[in-house]
Amino acid sequence: MIEFVVIVESSADARTATKLAERVLVEKVDWLETNLLEHLFQWRGLEEITAHSCWRDISDIIERAKESGLPIPKFLGHKKTGTLKADGAVAMKILNLIQIIHIKKNRPIKAVLFIRDLDHQPERRQGIEQARSEQGDRQSNLEIIIGTANRMREAWVLNGFIPANPEEDKILQEIKAQLTFDPCEKAHRLRSSSWNEPERIRNPKVVVELLTQNTGMLRECQCWEETSLEHLRERGVYTGLTDYLNEIEQRLVPVISPQTGA
Repeated sequence: MIEFVVIVESSADARTATKLAERVLVEKVDWLETNLLEHLFQWRGLEEITAHSCWRDISDIIERAKESGLPIPKFLGHKKTGTLKADGAVAMKILNLIQIIHIKKNRPIKAVLFIRDLDHQPERRQGIEQARSEQGDRQSNLEIIIGTANRMREAWVLNGFIPANPEEDKILQEIKAQLTFDPCEKAHRLRSSSWNEPERIRNPKVVVELLTQNTGMLRECQCWEETSLEHLRERGVYTGLTDYLNEIEQRLVPVISPQTGA
């Protein structure tokens, strides 16, 4: 069975990104139903026993690969696209490792998802795009999908939040009054990292907690699992969500159904 490798910051990012991808696949491939997905591909990390890999663990993963005897080449850092920005060097190391484990371990890896919070660092996406451009000529059989949340994953959650009851609507109206804008429609304007007043209301993590009333991941999941993709595309223009959904449609759909992507 073919594999799609997932590189994320956390398990929450993996759940969000993979579920959204599955929804786009089902939407765009006429014959595909949700119950067929598990028979077509697997979400995997760089190591076979994992469902995803985290950016912070890449160095350790590469070291373990070397210790296992895999021939990992030394990475020099300067490529045809120039000096790699931000995450570009790490992305190149990941792509090199994928190429090696594909060959040496015979893993049928057909795509890799790079999921990253921008956190006020647009160069993160630029670096990953550099790596994709560099690697494109070398691994034409590997699709590279980039999803960068502006500013973080919680902005995507807010894009999908629709009040489910009067209490949630009341909380949303109160937050809108404080901010003077709708945090779900303009989640990209929530730029604060503070948990203290007066800036905490502009922290997307705080707003998500207030709206979901600390009910945990279940209520959050509804925001990306149940809200229509059309709605998410409309709201996600400035948070990177729309771009991510488009990347899935343009790059991952053809892997599952080449005729659909033609």
